[in-house]
Amino acid sequence: MFESILLTIATAATPLLIAAIGELVVERSGVLNLGVEGMMLMGAVTGFGAALATGNPWIGVLAAIVVGALFSLLFGFLALTLATNQVATGLALTLLGIGLSGMIGTAFIGQPGVKLTAIYIPGLTDLPMGRFFFGQDPLFYISILLVAAVGWFLFRTRAGLTLRSIGDSHTAAHALGIKVIPIRYAAVAFGGACAGLAGAQMSLVYTSQWIENMTAGRGWIALALVVFASWRPWRVLLGAYLFGAITIAQLHVQALSVNDIPVASGAMWIVSESGRWLLGLLKSVPAQFLSSLPYLATVVVLVLISRNRRMTLINTPASLGKPFVPDR
Repeated sequence: MFESILLTIATAATPLLIAAIGELVVERSGVLNLGVEGMMLMGAVTGFGAALATGNPWIGVLAAIVVGALFSLLFGFLALTLATNQVATGLALTLLGIGLSGMIGTAFIGQPGVKLTAIYIPGLTDLPMGRFFFGQDPLFYISILLVAAVGWFLFRTRAGLTLRSIGDSHTAAHALGIKVIPIRYAAVAFGGACAGLAGAQMSLVYTSQWIENMTAGRGWIALALVVFASWRPWRVLLGAYLFGAITIAQLHVQALSVNDIPVASGAMWIVSESGRWLLGLLKSVPAQFLSSLPYLATVVVLVLISRNRRMTLINTPASLGKPFVPDR
């Protein structure tokens, strides 16, 4: 049972991790793209449709990545080339993604999808905890590799240093001859591709079907995760699994019954009765409140982080959200 819980946590955390790691790169370049939710939805509907049409889930994954990147370039054109307000443009992108994905996905509602199957390695998957380490879906391993690759790129390469320098001071970077706008375009496209991939995970792995607005605010949680992690890739990994665990915990609480906790004797009687009492208390809480726990946790984390203003100022890219126009 413990392994099954870990598997469900990993499945719930993977789209958050992929979307957040892409947004981290975008924000490290000094760009704030609030359109993650819309790009995830476009990736989800495109991935589902392409996989359904071809029968190949990997075609769906590729289509989701391409559409996510193209959708982000629309944001890039408005926010980088035309220097529009990044917050307003990102919100508009989310609204566009919600509406457009709903329109495209109307024909897919109720249709069984093509599932991206989990990996099976003979001799390893069958070991204790083997399914968690050697029997996950491919996107789980891709998400872990993305974290490692982004961490290496940002802090171990010259190109990563250049990207971070643009995020800290685009004016100084431009004065040194660094091409600010093209690099920011590349970062925005990478973030969009990751958001599209996260959406594909939702429709090809998490549920293997299309449901309108199926991301259910996960794009906003991914944005909060970047701040929660102080723009550090490995902290994003920890945060994604923390929020994934909260999501799965509230589902298990709703499914469990007090009778599922065995009545113990002796010294364990106190632990058993305490567990039964706590579960009974949680069962008395409305299901709608339990379902809101991941989002409440997001708000609480952001409030706690914002109270430490010094830490926020040290870690936040100084040029985040500020438009850059070279000839001004």
